[in-house]
Amino acid sequence: MAMINGYGSHPFYLLMEKSGKSHGVFLFNSNAMDIILQPAPAITYRVIGGILDFYFFSGPTPSDVITQYTEIIGKPFLPPYWSLGFHMSRNFFFRYGQTFEDLVQVYNRTIEAGIPWDTHWNDIDYMDNKDDFTLSNNFKQLPEYVNNLHKNGMHHIIILDPGIKSRQSNGTIYVPLKDGLDNNILIKNSAGQPLEGKVWNDIGTVFPDFTHPNATQFWKKQILNFHNIVKFDGLWLDMNEPANFVNGDFDGCLSFKSGHWESPQYIPGIVGGHLNYKTICMSAIHFAGIHYDLHNLYGLVETISTHDALSEIMNTRPFVISRSSYPGFGHYAGHWTGDINSSWDDMKQSITDIINFNLFGIPLVGADICGFHHDTTVELCLRWIQLGAFYPFSRNHNGQYMKDQDPAALGSKVLLSAKKSLNTRYYLLPYLYSLFWKAHVYGETVVRPLFFEFPSDNNTYGIDTHFLWGAALLILPVLKEKNHHVYVYLPKDIWYDFYNKTAISSNGNYFVITAPDDTIPLLIRGGYILPTQMPDLTTKLSRKNHFELLAATKHNQATGFLFFDDGKSLDVWKNDSYNKVQFKLANNTFFSIVEKNNCIDDNFVLQNITVLGIKEGLTNSQVNGIPFKGYYFNKTEQVLYFKMLNLDLRTPFNLTW
Repeated sequence: MAMINGYGSHPFYLLMEKSGKSHGVFLFNSNAMDIILQPAPAITYRVIGGILDFYFFSGPTPSDVITQYTEIIGKPFLPPYWSLGFHMSRNFFFRYGQTFEDLVQVYNRTIEAGIPWDTHWNDIDYMDNKDDFTLSNNFKQLPEYVNNLHKNGMHHIIILDPGIKSRQSNGTIYVPLKDGLDNNILIKNSAGQPLEGKVWNDIGTVFPDFTHPNATQFWKKQILNFHNIVKFDGLWLDMNEPANFVNGDFDGCLSFKSGHWESPQYIPGIVGGHLNYKTICMSAIHFAGIHYDLHNLYGLVETISTHDALSEIMNTRPFVISRSSYPGFGHYAGHWTGDINSSWDDMKQSITDIINFNLFGIPLVGADICGFHHDTTVELCLRWIQLGAFYPFSRNHNGQYMKDQDPAALGSKVLLSAKKSLNTRYYLLPYLYSLFWKAHVYGETVVRPLFFEFPSDNNTYGIDTHFLWGAALLILPVLKEKNHHVYVYLPKDIWYDFYNKTAISSNGNYFVITAPDDTIPLLIRGGYILPTQMPDLTTKLSRKNHFELLAATKHNQATGFLFFDDGKSLDVWKNDSYNKVQFKLANNTFFSIVEKNNCIDDNFVLQNITVLGIKEGLTNSQVNGIPFKGYYFNKTEQVLYFKMLNLDLRTPFNLTW
């Protein structure tokens, strides 16, 4: 199969052997390369520069390999809690007459529909002449709109491209260009002058050199200046491969000194057949070297500068989403998978993408829900919003000329599907956030394939149609048109239907599970306890609600944990400013162990516990030695319910029956 270059470079592989053991290999090299798999089995690296710096990770489990890999490249950052809510965006670019009012219409119909939602995004439509750090007259009301979002407990993200306008115009001073020239931090051509290409504006584009020691301060100043106008909460970094609408620069990179960098003896299989196709010259000069060696690092160094700038400006946990990525990127930011089609094939492919990026140490990842290019359909979008509700980074976004595809715009079927799946996501956010904490501290994956949990089961190795959140929650999306069921392989274990709570005992069998239009099948793995919270329309409101525990028993045993902090502060792990509670169920005893209790929150209260897989009823129960009558046993479901416990999770509890 022919392969072409994409948005990022991750020269890392993980291999599974039939024995169930795993190893990984990472080539720490930023140059262009081909990596060729051969049937021997064998692998060939064709690298056109740099150092051959190989790292071998011995596992033996696939989870061990990823933990060892992230020890080298950097463990994932802990995202702010609000960023795990639902996001909505839209590119109106080039559509005649689209203004700020369109933004307000999306807001109004979404709020009226009662869809859980946290963050509204702006693509480049907000810019004046598509120049970074400017505000169009059409969006002069954007600052007020963002302030109102904040009053309603919501957030706002704007897009930034790395390239800035290359020439002053209309007798005004474009400050980013002036500062870039004054600080000498622009990438240069082989003649030593600022390299000029073209991205969105109609003049030309120069590119900051983020390897320069003064680049972060330059970038921070531009971000701060614009943040003083629009109080955005995070940044979306696009076009940072870096992308360029001309090949190389306006002069075509033609220079006696630069020829061998633009056309080396071997060129990997890349789009356009030239290294500088739709990017800048390979001979371009950075502070740290030439672009030939640094191209794959550009998105990473821009992301680091952006992460550091936001940390200083806002003094809270920064939120950055970037298109381009490289090993170590996940320590600073999350990723969306770029411009995809509104198609069933691309929806299916997105599962492989989010699994792969979790292996790359980038767990905060998602695809454009309902697709970016081309018009979606009602059926595709209602199934995609179900899947997208379980992307770690969950955002609906589509492109120019396409019809509106925010859930409230597509009719009652999509609306019902969105509300049900997103309410489920918000209900499970304490579990998801706890998984992100484990990724941050231990380098684990958040989304993982089944073979990570069942490495000895060879049948799981090729499954790419469903995936796990952590070890406990199996997500089974519908990926084909006109289907109302999923045909799935379940490894040997006990699985519980999330909705009707019935148990499925599998010996490694295939099952048909029904999936009505408004439902994505979910299974809970026996032996695990999931912390949950009653959902609301935003994460800010949800965090004010009580907690619940959902315990799926296996041989009358289950374990789980809850990590909780203020959701926004820097360095909570280093500063011990968090709560961590372990939960254990053994036979007829359910108890907690408070490992850390340094986050003061009046809402840290446990009200309900649901225990799945209970075969017999009970005649009494006690909470901390005191008789408790607020329980109910459903014999048909084999589920035991405890209600209105009113337990402070900062204090250990003991529940027996």
